[in-house]
Amino acid sequence: MSLKSIIYDQVTNNLEILDQLLLPGITKYVKVKGVEDGWKVINKMQVRGAPAIAIVGCLSLAVEMRNDKFESKKQLRQEVEGKLNYLVSSRPTAVNMKGAAEELIDLANQLSKDKSVSLEDMIHKFLLKIQHLLEKDITDNQSIGDNGAKEILSRVSGDSQVRVVTHCNTGSLATAGYGTALGVIRSLHAMKRLEHVYCTETRPYNQGARLTAFELIHDKIPSTLICDSMVSALMKSRNISAVVVGADRVAANGDTANKIGTYQIAVVAKYHAVPFYVAAPFTSIDAKVSTGEHIVIEERPDREMTHVGEHRIAAKGIPCWNPAFDVTPASLIAGIITERGVFKPEQIKAVLASNHARQSLASERCVQIEITSDGVSVQIKRVWPSRTAKMSENGEESLVETVEETYETEVRRKVIKTKMKIQE
Repeated sequence: MSLKSIIYDQVTNNLEILDQLLLPGITKYVKVKGVEDGWKVINKMQVRGAPAIAIVGCLSLAVEMRNDKFESKKQLRQEVEGKLNYLVSSRPTAVNMKGAAEELIDLANQLSKDKSVSLEDMIHKFLLKIQHLLEKDITDNQSIGDNGAKEILSRVSGDSQVRVVTHCNTGSLATAGYGTALGVIRSLHAMKRLEHVYCTETRPYNQGARLTAFELIHDKIPSTLICDSMVSALMKSRNISAVVVGADRVAANGDTANKIGTYQIAVVAKYHAVPFYVAAPFTSIDAKVSTGEHIVIEERPDREMTHVGEHRIAAKGIPCWNPAFDVTPASLIAGIITERGVFKPEQIKAVLASNHARQSLASERCVQIEITSDGVSVQIKRVWPSRTAKMSENGEESLVETVEETYETEVRRKVIKTKMKIQE
């Protein structure tokens, strides 16, 4: 059973996050009572990882909305927009919070203009959307894990086992559950095709040593911790099959911002002919950012470099440069693993264009959700238009017939049938 970084109970309106600053020594959950608490735990890195940041930010808003009283739909819309933009400022490089905020602000604008929707209905629909984001993150991560495992295994012969390198923390602690890059590793392990995983310590915050190692030990996955400076020697001597890392933001050309140190691992992997993969949900791809040069890189306090806990490890008075992320050029990336499949960096623009074309064709979607009394969904039915755009392997678009799709999930009891306009 994977660790839980986020615990949310709709009935009691209770949100708690695992304080990752205290791991692995202390396991302690911190209560998040509203948006201000959400901003603080994200900014202080008590919760981290782009998907988890978005989930905690949105859930902190949900908690506050359930406690607040609103006089009108206009007031609700204004407060939602202001608080979501405030949450985005907590960690600006992670695109998932920004994307979720834009999606929720669009929904708030639509609902506030719809005269058939009451204030109570608007609140309910908004909260249901946030709950859906939480559930979708888990199912997307499982798809990412399976897609990535299949891709890595396609490069080895027969039933050979693989050795994988990963950086930072991309598991259950960085997401709503399962993980992205660590989700790929979990899938390989479940398939009994993982021989060994090497995780870097990930200085200066030591997410690899503190968090990834913690998850690997918890799941009994064969693993070894290495210093960041050991990657070259490792690839030269240990027959590494692949590197798989996460992403805080992927530009439209495939350039990828991830935890500092990722770029140098990609350079070393290229030299040693080891395929380097990025595992991230499609929400981490920012169509508005053309290249990695336009990604804003957060810089962290000097203390994170000069101290370990309360102990100073650097000479007093030494200046520090502490960027939290670096950008790996698309030319060093073998594939970007998403819940929709694995794409080469040069395919990303075509995939984004196809997604835009599909949204233009599917101007309306009908969604019906039916849930049993125990909270387990009977079905979630998504009815698409009769034709839509499809991407072929060579990046060309074609129109194909589509069918009704049914999914299963866990949400509260409610039957909904609505039409949602897709914003271009």
